[in-house]
Amino acid sequence: LATQHAVENGVTLVNDISFYGGFPELETYRRAYQKNELPVRVYSFVPLREWKKLNDYVTKNGKGDGYLKWGGLKGFVDGSLGAATAWFYQPYVSNANSTGLIITDTTLLHNWVLGADSAGLHVTVHAIGDRAIDFILNTFEEAQLKKKADHRFRVEHAQHLSKQSIERFAALHVIASVQPYHLVDDGNWAFKRIDEDRLKRTYAFNSLLSNHAMVTFGSDWTVAPLNPLEGIYAAVSRKTGDRKNPTGWFPEQKITVEQALRCYTSNNAFASFLENKTGMLKQGMLADFVVLSKNLFTITPDEIRNTNVQLTVVNGKEVYKRSQ
Repeated sequence: LATQHAVENGVTLVNDISFYGGFPELETYRRAYQKNELPVRVYSFVPLREWKKLNDYVTKNGKGDGYLKWGGLKGFVDGSLGAATAWFYQPYVSNANSTGLIITDTTLLHNWVLGADSAGLHVTVHAIGDRAIDFILNTFEEAQLKKKADHRFRVEHAQHLSKQSIERFAALHVIASVQPYHLVDDGNWAFKRIDEDRLKRTYAFNSLLSNHAMVTFGSDWTVAPLNPLEGIYAAVSRKTGDRKNPTGWFPEQKITVEQALRCYTSNNAFASFLENKTGMLKQGMLADFVVLSKNLFTITPDEIRNTNVQLTVVNGKEVYKRSQ
């Protein structure tokens, strides 16, 4: 049901980041793949705390191929803005006694990142508050100094940036893996949690891209809609669900349709170590593409939400066609 929902929404590659076990999901994907029942590409992640187990698994089974791959891990620094558990330098507006929570002991997290990276595994870490993001960037920088390699570290969400972190993403070649549709909801109430200064650096897509950072877009489904068109709409218009920001919530952070498409396609392929196989229409690349009902470059941002996926092709195979 999930993969069918994905192809109906034009998704050809999924990064599935399990919060719980990870390995049972990976085995499910492997069985489906062997039975030719996997219509989308999948990059399957397991929890960072399991990095030694994953290292053994990779040693025995490799890392898969361009259709189903593994070898990625996800950790957590902090919580979320909605729950007032994202980790900030300054207290919450709603609670002057709290700067958020650290979900994983920082010493443990630090050691897991360095250990997993040294084993050649791919590390991505959830960080939402400015202090959480700076902490994990510092950890990634230390790992890079210890080992010269193609790390492709990722910060999942990268939601509330400190002033210094905007430039550090590019300088450290760390990927900001963000979910643009969240701003449609967060813009309704985020002011109840943090002050104006921090809000200006919330979902700072334009600032990151202008500083030449690698930015990728995802959905965080099922928390937000899986449909990439909804994410493109959010990134381009920055309109909030309460309709109180008709010109955009912090409109200086709007990006173009072309930028948003790159974040959903070629940049995502790079963040999954698949840039030589997919992510763009080019001779020699695998045939993953989507046909839309409208040309996103010629319509208004509001019309993006009314655009339909007509056809989804993965690996040259038609996996979805909209009924007329």
